[in-house]
Amino acid sequence: MLRLVWEGQPLEIEYAWLASQRKDRPLMVFLHEGLGSLAMWGNFPNLVCQALDCRGLVYSRPGYGKSTPLPAGVVWAPDYLHRQAQDLLPLLLSKLGVDTTAQRPWILGHSDGGSMALLYASGHPCSGIVVLAPHIVIEPECLAGIQKAQQAYEGGRLRASLARFHRNSDSTFWGWSRAWLGPEFSTWSICDVLGAIDCPVLALQGDQDQYGTLEQIRGIARFASQTRVVELSDCGHWPHREQTELVLQEIVNFLQP
Repeated sequence: MLRLVWEGQPLEIEYAWLASQRKDRPLMVFLHEGLGSLAMWGNFPNLVCQALDCRGLVYSRPGYGKSTPLPAGVVWAPDYLHRQAQDLLPLLLSKLGVDTTAQRPWILGHSDGGSMALLYASGHPCSGIVVLAPHIVIEPECLAGIQKAQQAYEGGRLRASLARFHRNSDSTFWGWSRAWLGPEFSTWSICDVLGAIDCPVLALQGDQDQYGTLEQIRGIARFASQTRVVELSDCGHWPHREQTELVLQEIVNFLQP
């Protein structure tokens, strides 16, 4: 656990280094989805680090995994991804001794973590970013997907699944879902910062994504022309689980041309 103070609050952050012995190799930072955690990545971060011969850093954001939970009844504010990407992530990297000026990291994010990767890269040095099923604007498909998740959670199936990975699955789930479905989130967008990204971007999304249309990744390319867009056929919201080998190959081809 890493202990730090952010926005005046003491936090414990669950984290893990991957292939830390590769001291001179690039670092890939993994940013999980809206209901994810360090453990919920499974073996995918290890596979990426093996394929790229790089180091990895995986962590659970506040409110997730074994990190400090959200207080009961608290939901995230509309700018929480901005704050976590632009303020908390740089603080965490600094506390862990990562010098991003000497060696720019790679960032890989899924879903909400993909949005965070884009936000981070808009204001901090990166060698490149990979985003899987990111969000850049609110779409009806996203809201409908979250509403279905609420039904699954209230039915008990999703609750039981998440309880295996989070210290307080109720605060994790309701803090996330009620935030995104709240009226203050109705105009949420990160399009205004995408033009500031100056590193290469690989954006992948499935054409059957339950939480957004392909306009999410096509939109990134309109603002950041250095973006490579990969639209995956017969794939849902979790490309790294559903089409692991293809996603790995795309990442390798992108970062090691």
